[in-house]
Amino acid sequence: MSTVTSEERIISVIGSGLIGRSWAMVFLSGGYRVKIYDNQPGQAMKALQEVRTQLEELQQAQILRGELSAAEQFSLLSSHDDLSQALEGAFFVQECVFEDLEAKQSVFQAVESHVSESVIISSSTSCLLPSNIFSRLQNRKRCIVSHPVNPPYYVRLVELVPHPETTPEVMQRSHALMIRVGQSPARLRKEVDGFALNRVQYAVIAEAWRLVKEGIISVQDIDLVMTEGLGMRYAFIGPMETMHLNAPEGLGDYLKRYREGMRRVLSSFGPVPEFSEEEAKTVVQEMCDLIPNDQQHLSARRERRDQLLMGLAKLKK
Repeated sequence: MSTVTSEERIISVIGSGLIGRSWAMVFLSGGYRVKIYDNQPGQAMKALQEVRTQLEELQQAQILRGELSAAEQFSLLSSHDDLSQALEGAFFVQECVFEDLEAKQSVFQAVESHVSESVIISSSTSCLLPSNIFSRLQNRKRCIVSHPVNPPYYVRLVELVPHPETTPEVMQRSHALMIRVGQSPARLRKEVDGFALNRVQYAVIAEAWRLVKEGIISVQDIDLVMTEGLGMRYAFIGPMETMHLNAPEGLGDYLKRYREGMRRVLSSFGPVPEFSEEEAKTVVQEMCDLIPNDQQHLSARRERRDQLLMGLAKLKK
């Protein structure tokens, strides 16, 4: 992790919910001063206490990121109810308000009126296109989407998605920042609905759903196909490298051997599922039989997920 330069020391996080707090912790781990802002009075201050608790727990479990102690990282964090104070001195602004186009557009207009031209304005949106969320801004060349994967502290991928006017320099500076704080940034060359992660994820979900719905496999067993099969290798190599390694002479050889089979199977896929209540009834019931949908069971499974992700992140490191 490279050293933070004096010109690039302060990052403003707008919104103190789960994603805002996670981003704050990621940036703190890289030694940045972080100013967290929320327009609800007292919320940013409350977020500080939650971040402090989490940093201390991570340190105790010996999985705290970065070279600074929990106390040192927490000392770099401040909370603000005043937007101009929260933005003062920042070189990078990470927006983390709820997923609503109007709300985000309003936030960006307010932010733009307080910062200089050189400040990068970044959104955490998971599904809104940069050309839409930044449409009301005067200077869109410094705007970018930095879409994290939940929970960002353990899952390090960040999708960097440019606005059509975003400059290569802004992409490069954002990429360098994400590397410095220990994330794994993937650069999209242009915007597309769903970005890359959700497009791939939805393709997997759609076929898994169809297989369950058509009575070919159970909910439990289709999840096994991923966790004990595809997921084992996808944790460290992607689909392109998988193909490259799965034929004696690499990707070209793989395509010669399997292209016809791939095309045949892909052409047999059914239409996009409706995911409607009626259609979903039996799938939802099957899932809830495995993991009841009350808070106690769901919280326990989320806790298990995060613990396993921590272990996997450590192993990958």
